Amino acid sequence: MSTTEKLEAKFGLPPKVIFCKRCVISNQRPASAQEFKHNINSKKVTMNIDEDGVCDACKYGDKKLEIDWKEREKELLKLLDKHRRTDGHYDCIVPGSGGKDSCIASHMLKYKYGMHPLTVTWPPILYTDYGYKNFRNWIEVGGFDNITFKQNGKVMKLLTRLSVENLFHPFQTFILGQKNIAPKIALKYKIPLIFYGENEAEYGNPIGDNATSLRDKAYFTMQNLNDMYLGGVSIGELREKYKIDLADLQCFLPPDESEIENSNIEVHYFGYYTKWIPQESYYYAVEHTGFQARPFRTEGTYSKYLSIDDKIDDLNYYTTFIKFGIGRATYDASQEIRNRHLTREEGMALVKRFDGEFPKRYFDDVMNYIEMKPEEFLALCDKFRSPHIWKKVDGEWKLRHTVNRDGVDDK
Repeated sequence: MSTTEKLEAKFGLPPKVIFCKRCVISNQRPASAQEFKHNINSKKVTMNIDEDGVCDACKYGDKKLEIDWKEREKELLKLLDKHRRTDGHYDCIVPGSGGKDSCIASHMLKYKYGMHPLTVTWPPILYTDYGYKNFRNWIEVGGFDNITFKQNGKVMKLLTRLSVENLFHPFQTFILGQKNIAPKIALKYKIPLIFYGENEAEYGNPIGDNATSLRDKAYFTMQNLNDMYLGGVSIGELREKYKIDLADLQCFLPPDESEIENSNIEVHYFGYYTKWIPQESYYYAVEHTGFQARPFRTEGTYSKYLSIDDKIDDLNYYTTFIKFGIGRATYDASQEIRNRHLTREEGMALVKRFDGEFPKRYFDDVMNYIEMKPEEFLALCDKFRSPHIWKKVDGEWKLRHTVNRDGVDDK
């Protein structure tokens, strides 16, 4: 590439690809653990890499080594004592679907700290067999009350397809509903405390580092209805063009502002108070709630126990590879490097071997679900490739830059 040539960088991504010198992530990754998790229409904010070449997530990994976790536990106990109830009512909510994170948070809150959690589930779009078994084990072996909100199947299917077509993000609307369900249940049952599992600061997202009240969270409210989009389509268009009643969209939308303003609900991350390590969370969930890993390696990475409950998960990570040049192995290896379970060199080798592997196992199931022809999806892959990340060489798409420095523009 000529040094004077300027390539288009889509999605508001930085035009220059920079890799962290400590892990294997690049500055093309959205700053939140999952993009659009808190903001519906905001411009994408990507991972910050400082002047020394270190990403925010790695800096937080260093911070974890310096934290006095006994003092953090004292903070946790003070918080729990403030909200603990002994009158037969729930005193906290733990959202989840039976993955390792929700298992360890709910189990420790109940059995170690004597809280009375209500678990709340926004179920996967297409449960895997083992994912559903893990959910059942979480509730039945772990011993928890649970409210599961099953979305309108017709609307969920349409919004998932629109999310793929317009955003190339299969989980966009799903994530919004997932994020909003816990506050709505908390408001309805007057439960003052919501505990999410993994701290978002683990991924370089600073908003996750400290707990806040529900009023302070970055939630849109119903007053912003005309500014909201689901699957890349405005609420107005969904109602007019697709004939979807507003009542059928409510589960994806935030609580009413007046309800939030009048509440004292606090939102916390259990991972802020405990040293959160995915492998150890996995072992804990296996021992206490009967959690089981996949019986095979997850396509696109080397692991078997991360994000395994939904068949669409694998495809979702593949779309991040297309849009940002970052696949599932990059996410997994980066986190394990930060937790000192892998060296950077080992992570680089895993990325080279597995990143971008096409998710064949459940691909047909997903295409049948959203009623999309496979060739339509493959055409969208090309549509959503950013020129500054990808280059076509002899009819085959190649990354311009890789962490292993073997991209077509690295030479």
